[in-house]
Amino acid sequence: MSLSLVHSRALLGLQARPVMVEVHLANGLPNFTLVGLAETEVKEARERVRAAIQNSGLEFPVNKRITVNLAPADLPKDSGRFDLPIALGILAASGQIDAAKLSGYEFAGELSLGGELRPVRGALAMSLAIGQTLPAGHAGARPQLVLPQGSAEEAALVPDVHIYRARHLLDVVRQFLPGDLPPEVLEGWQRLQADARQTAPSYPDMADVKGQAAARRAVEIAAAGGHSILLMGSPGSGKSMLAHRFAGLLPDMTTDEALESAAVASLAGRFTLERWAQRPTCSPHHTASAVALVGGGSPPRPGEISLAHWGVLFLDELPEFPRAALEALREPLESGHITISRAAQRAEFPARFQLIAAMNPCPCGYHGSRVRACRCSAEQVARYQGKLSGPLLDRIDLHVEVGALAAEELVNAPAGETSASIRQRVISARERAVARQGGSNQALEGQAIDSQCALGPDGAKFLNNAAARLGWSGRSIHRCLKVARTIADLGGSDPVEMKHVAEAVQYRRVLKGA
Repeated sequence: MSLSLVHSRALLGLQARPVMVEVHLANGLPNFTLVGLAETEVKEARERVRAAIQNSGLEFPVNKRITVNLAPADLPKDSGRFDLPIALGILAASGQIDAAKLSGYEFAGELSLGGELRPVRGALAMSLAIGQTLPAGHAGARPQLVLPQGSAEEAALVPDVHIYRARHLLDVVRQFLPGDLPPEVLEGWQRLQADARQTAPSYPDMADVKGQAAARRAVEIAAAGGHSILLMGSPGSGKSMLAHRFAGLLPDMTTDEALESAAVASLAGRFTLERWAQRPTCSPHHTASAVALVGGGSPPRPGEISLAHWGVLFLDELPEFPRAALEALREPLESGHITISRAAQRAEFPARFQLIAAMNPCPCGYHGSRVRACRCSAEQVARYQGKLSGPLLDRIDLHVEVGALAAEELVNAPAGETSASIRQRVISARERAVARQGGSNQALEGQAIDSQCALGPDGAKFLNNAAARLGWSGRSIHRCLKVARTIADLGGSDPVEMKHVAEAVQYRRVLKGA
């Protein structure tokens, strides 16, 4: 047989599109041609595949004209994931393995010159895409994916997909020789998930934060409602300590959330089984560019906001970030996803993260401090705070001042409340919100805000007066209502009362922005 077909997948954003690897052997001058909008690393597969087949003791058709087509032709292909399907296609077309047996499988893997299989990024995204081809729990013929060791373990986290693990090209070839030798199924999903959940996440404890009752209360509200928060205070006041302990207050991830978060991490090559079902915390340096934050490149790769999907994005020294990078956060904060459009392709990544931002109030950092005098002029303070635009601040739910503690207060203050006890209140509040509306309070939109955050006459009058005096936009009013709803949930109250609104108003009057 001179023509063979092998199934694989190409990554475009978080989507794993099907790719048909077509291999044709013909008489003529010896040549190896690879077509189908392949990037440079894919074209280099010609040399890797040739050496891997020969060094594995198999026969490479050196006297044939080899044509490999990666279809569809208009879908970009990158990385070395197509080495294994190309090698199998050549072996099937030359009659060394049974081509009919390949039809029920999909393959991905990079080959070394000796034939060993190397891991590829995005294995979990490929497994998710295959799993979506059949209804959940389907008992019939299930999709089957062959991956290298190191990639198969993460792909096996997806239920209802048969994953086959191989270490060498010969491991795969032996399974598709003529005969009825079935490959060994890697039954890894249940085992890997159970093992990962037995290891408790190791987050720093909120008991380390002394004092700061107001800031701790605001962080608890943010965790309970899924709200974004801005912490402003002098250096050493505890902003970073609060932010690094935030993830320990959040509820456990659901299986779907864990799979989505792990799939994004797999695209960037950051996923490890030890971090399975643990909420990520991404804290990029303030020199990060807009592309580093929201994603980009060719082919498009996820940025920090997508790597923090269902987790925490901590931006320390917020005004020091490039203006373009901060403004790029506007749409993802609202929509929960980011779309990267280029001339030839378009990729979409999820980005439902909780933003925790920290900043100093002025260039020297001590404006309004009780501990140390500020040396900045009013113009310098205004210019520094004006680095943050009004539209960006409008999308941050809570603005909190974190005052510095005097040395005596810091030394003599008792240990704060533990993360475990705060987390119990957070979980209870979230469960109330989910039972009432099916999701977190931060996700409320449109008429759901009116129905779930309805105010009595006194509360409505108070909110209207506050909005008029502070010059709030419609978005600010809605975000204040959602924060008030969360405060009511933490207090176990069904209606949103005026005291809840009054507390929520206090968290939106620190900064106005440029």
